[in-house]
Amino acid sequence: MGDTRTAHATPAIEIDSLVVARGKGKARKEILHGVTADIPTGSITGLLGPSGCGKTTLIRTIVGAQKITSGAVRVLGQAAGSPSLRSQLAYTSQQLSIYPDITVAENVEYFAALVGADSASAQQALDTVDLEDYADRLVSTLSGGQASRTSLACALVGNPQVLVLDEPTVGLDPLTRQSLWATFRQLAKSGVTLLISSHVMDEARYCDSVLLMREGHFLAHEPLAALQERTSTANAEDAFLALIGSDDGGEV
Repeated sequence: MGDTRTAHATPAIEIDSLVVARGKGKARKEILHGVTADIPTGSITGLLGPSGCGKTTLIRTIVGAQKITSGAVRVLGQAAGSPSLRSQLAYTSQQLSIYPDITVAENVEYFAALVGADSASAQQALDTVDLEDYADRLVSTLSGGQASRTSLACALVGNPQVLVLDEPTVGLDPLTRQSLWATFRQLAKSGVTLLISSHVMDEARYCDSVLLMREGHFLAHEPLAALQERTSTANAEDAFLALIGSDDGGEV
């Protein structure tokens, strides 16, 4: 139950019978219910599901910020949270974790210093997210999309192999969202593995595969086209509704 392993490509992230619970005794609440999946190297996986389904808890577990009750999570063959992963895995949260009272370049250079990267790495990150012309602007003066790009640039310093993004396009206009997804695709082509959470089902079309969640369970992990064919639906939202309406609750 909950096993959505894929058979192709070497996994960058391995999730094995993962259970996460909070509280003790009668107050104990299980958030993730023995879920299993592999995230292939050099791919974009969309982690999709409604708010409160467990996406952020899963992400926190992958980056080593959440205690595991049972099961295991491995990133690049190492236990999630291992010190050696600090320079290989980067994470952006739902809230911008950059400093509004300094410039874009100063933010990126600061995060580069934290991971031991040089100024060339900071400049490369700015180039990747197309922020060269905004390098000297205070973050507080940026648009939402520009601030999101700055946050992404801060995550890219040091050339991480795995990038975990928690709802990076929330609140952005359609053109900015599309531009960010083009950047994500460029990163995947360079070999970076991306796990990107969203509650916007429409964004599934940008992903190599979708990992659908509901109430702490994985419903499916496969390319959107295959999922739509299997559920005889025309889009990600209808496929999701078809899965949760099945007799077994959609679990695979």
